[in-house]
Amino acid sequence: MQNPAANGAWQNGADAAARMVLLPTYAITDNIIFNAEIEFEHAGSSFDNDDKLHGTAEIEQLWIDFKIIDQFNWRAPGIDLVPIGYINQHHEPTQFYSVERPELYNGLIPSTWKVPGSSVYGTINEDLKYQVMVSTSNEDFGDSFDNRTAAKTVPPPGTPYFPGIDGLNALTFSNPPLGGFQQLSDTMAVSGRLDITPTFLPGFAGSVSAYYSPNVVPRGAHDEFGNFLGRSSLAIFDAEFRYRVPDTGLELRGESVLVEFGNPANLRANNDSDPTDNVGKYMYGYSGELAYHIPMGTILNSDWEAVPFYRYTYENLQAGGFAGTDPNLPTGHGQLQFHTAGVAIFPTPQLVLKATYQRVIDKSVVGALSDSFLGGVGFFF
Repeated sequence: MQNPAANGAWQNGADAAARMVLLPTYAITDNIIFNAEIEFEHAGSSFDNDDKLHGTAEIEQLWIDFKIIDQFNWRAPGIDLVPIGYINQHHEPTQFYSVERPELYNGLIPSTWKVPGSSVYGTINEDLKYQVMVSTSNEDFGDSFDNRTAAKTVPPPGTPYFPGIDGLNALTFSNPPLGGFQQLSDTMAVSGRLDITPTFLPGFAGSVSAYYSPNVVPRGAHDEFGNFLGRSSLAIFDAEFRYRVPDTGLELRGESVLVEFGNPANLRANNDSDPTDNVGKYMYGYSGELAYHIPMGTILNSDWEAVPFYRYTYENLQAGGFAGTDPNLPTGHGQLQFHTAGVAIFPTPQLVLKATYQRVIDKSVVGALSDSFLGGVGFFF
């Protein structure tokens, strides 16, 4: 892939075991079920504070379900996925065709978006399912644990720190910590999802979902000059669909995400003396995907299938309305287009071999310089 730090030079490499996930589960009784997800990322080789990007072993899900009735069940407090979008909850590599996850889930929805929380869920009827969650809030704090004070605040005035929300990475670094009472906020967030599988339209499935936190500004937040920052809410709305046209190989997918901040003037990115990462009132993105399923016949005692696909994605992470101490200068860095094409070959539904080429278009001065050609192997069983 191209490396922006090397003036866009193409470089080869391998990410052995980008993700390896183990899913222990146990039926304590017929109605009390234990579930967990243990994930090793990038071969589990961690070498600095930012280990999420370089290798880690962590608990991504950990909860106990109390099955009450079909219409109402309780997931006891634990670590769970925020019920927004489709890929955040169904991110196994057999669920999407590109080597990497769809682009909307790389920041606008900070997948894998996992939080300490508790929820209720159920089946309303054969067409509708729901989930409602209460959880710890995301935080506008992007630094390592070392920079959280013993009082659970950001570093004191006069000490710089990185934003958790910015116009280059969206919400990527804002996920709340999972343990150690390290949260920098007492705020609770609420989220909800409605899944739709209409019986009158076979092959169609979709969902609408939302997330709201009344305040994502952490304790002690301040600008670069030591002035304390006020509050800002965060709201996210998502709508997506998947449609496998009956009696054909054609499949269509689409998704739209809107992120809204109550008062972006109080976000760290607008007060860190760096106007390139400013955050506006809104961020948004949308994507459309076309795929076609082609039977390949029986090979090695298995029915193989090839799925060529194309996906277009647009994101704007710096939609206007900047405010704060930084210069109000839209940079265009946050406007991105992704053209992603490739083929996914399924020897079985549990195993996929992928090849993907991605063209990235960025409105910054030098361009994104991050085109890539990736091959990958994914499995889920």
